[in-house]
Amino acid sequence: MSRRYLFSSESVTEGHPDKICDQISDTILDALLTKDSSSRVAAEVVVNTGLVLVTGEITSQAQVNYVNLVRQKIAEIGYTDAVNGFSANSCSILIALDEQSPDIAQGVNTAQERREQDSEEMFDSVGAGDQGLMFGFACNETPELMPLPISLAHRISRRLAAVRKTGDLPYLRPDGKTQVTVAYEDGRPVGIDTILISTQHTATIEDITEQAEVQAKIKSDLWTAVVQPVFADINIQPDSQTRFLVNPTGKFVIGGPQGDSGLTGRKIIVDTYGGYSRHGGGAFSGKDPTKVDRSAAYACRYVAKNIVAAGLADKCEVQLSYAIGVARPVSILVETFGTGKVDDEQLLELVKQHFELRPAGIIHAFNLRSLPAERGGRFYQDVAAYGHFGRTDLDLPWERTDKAAMLQEAVSQPLSVTVS
Repeated sequence: MSRRYLFSSESVTEGHPDKICDQISDTILDALLTKDSSSRVAAEVVVNTGLVLVTGEITSQAQVNYVNLVRQKIAEIGYTDAVNGFSANSCSILIALDEQSPDIAQGVNTAQERREQDSEEMFDSVGAGDQGLMFGFACNETPELMPLPISLAHRISRRLAAVRKTGDLPYLRPDGKTQVTVAYEDGRPVGIDTILISTQHTATIEDITEQAEVQAKIKSDLWTAVVQPVFADINIQPDSQTRFLVNPTGKFVIGGPQGDSGLTGRKIIVDTYGGYSRHGGGAFSGKDPTKVDRSAAYACRYVAKNIVAAGLADKCEVQLSYAIGVARPVSILVETFGTGKVDDEQLLELVKQHFELRPAGIIHAFNLRSLPAERGGRFYQDVAAYGHFGRTDLDLPWERTDKAAMLQEAVSQPLSVTVS
């Protein structure tokens, strides 16, 4: 008997209060790593009406102007008018930073393996920056091997920001949220049930002041300028049964930090797989790569994506766990949900043999400390909005499928990956 169900994922724009915080945190990380690649960073940000608080723990030889960094990022996002209750030039900025705890630092600087076993292994030199568990996921629902609901939600959010910045829809403001509900049948996407967009906007549009007319114009414009371009190259299309909801409260004029406070790390499901896969609970933004919450989650995605790209499974989830100050993972799990072309136990052995999962090895493989010169000191801040995975607009090392062919050869079973 076939099973039909609905699954929803959400995204937020770069002007959402929590995403402002994530981007500021990662802008600080980028600036510190650019000047001192050994910087230890845990930068947390809070925003509210007219206020930015930067706190956390930072140990670095770099000298940066935190206030200037914050103002530049806020302006880039689009908050430049004090009428909105939050503006790059007028907001108050408080800096309250400490150094990393020496108790933590000693375990990161020299891993337990090096201390107790006198290991000469290069990648035994760095211990995990904390205990914890991380998940990575991939599936063949989209060309980027991401679940379709989160992929569409991110596409709509990015498009929403693009038409605001180009001036195509000049009445839009930076804050916004999207949500897409996909219909599934026997585990495969078959239709678009609901598209939801909530976007901040000016009180009036052109000469329109009646709110019902304002919302009708926004809905019409968004369908033409945002939704239709997003679905232009998607096999599954909205149809006459698809619900299209826009600003369901009736209007969305007060937004951004004036409408709601923001905090770094509060959009971890948006950052990952939209709830389609499990999550270990650790946020990414503002953390240097010795923090396995971030680097090991990237490694999990890399492993899962290469397994799916190799055609060894239609869906794959990888879990890692770590102990603070210990280099090697405490546990590794590979789960293919019955879609594997080989046993999960065999895949686990392949992962152990062919993927480096110690923090220093992950940092080395993905070059997570040295920011690419061609990016002008930008790297982490560019993934702080619109997701850390499945980004076709960025060349992210954990998104590469350079081990897929090796995995195929290792199982002596060349299989091709198909996209639904």
